Amino acid sequence: MANVASAPLLQVDAITMIFGGIVAIDNLSLDVKQGQILALMGPNGAGKTTTFHVIAGVHKPTLGCILFQGQDITALRPDARCRAGVARTFQITQPFEQLSVAENIMVGARPYHSSMAELRKASEAYAHKVGLGDKLNTLAKGLSTGQRKRLELARAMATRPKLLLMDEVTGGVDMKSIPGLIDLVKTLRADGLTIVLIEHNMRVINELADEAVFMNRGARMVSGTPHEVATNPAVVELYLGESADHGH
Repeated sequence: MANVASAPLLQVDAITMIFGGIVAIDNLSLDVKQGQILALMGPNGAGKTTTFHVIAGVHKPTLGCILFQGQDITALRPDARCRAGVARTFQITQPFEQLSVAENIMVGARPYHSSMAELRKASEAYAHKVGLGDKLNTLAKGLSTGQRKRLELARAMATRPKLLLMDEVTGGVDMKSIPGLIDLVKTLRADGLTIVLIEHNMRVINELADEAVFMNRGARMVSGTPHEVATNPAVVELYLGESADHGH
């Protein structure tokens, strides 16, 4: 039995998620250590986003439990998990279109600051951190996809997470913006953040992840370093062949 000091930050313990007879997650276990970046890989429909929903509290698993910092959080609502230190970004960004960059970040930071001045200062600092310092007063609807991804990260960071669930951070972003997003994620990790990411781009996974878990039909099929997973014959057959024509 591992002592508490070395226990994983996040433990997904034998999770099964059944929707109306369909098994979306099948007895999945994950251990995520403090400071680690873990990538979830797999074809569409493999259960990756459902796994994020279960960790974030959107769905209560049919079986199994979620432990965060050694505490069972399976019954906690999403807002309580956010306060405990679990944040997420979404594949399709969801900013408040009619609010500025600064105002969008202020929404996330609001519970942590007592005065408006302090709140504005904090939101500006997060904007600068993600490279949007020159866009503070720009309305979210006027941002490019890459800038929206950065705003999504700033909004998540404003909730002061210990664990960030990052869904397709480079999805839909033009190629020249991807290195900047990779560098940004590395910076967040250097600040002590633990990250679980869903990503299809193998280059991004290779650059960022310490460990990758390949899912298929809701179950863990293969795990190891990104290179080990990417070169596993079963994975190559199922997945990399399918994405080779996407330029990855």
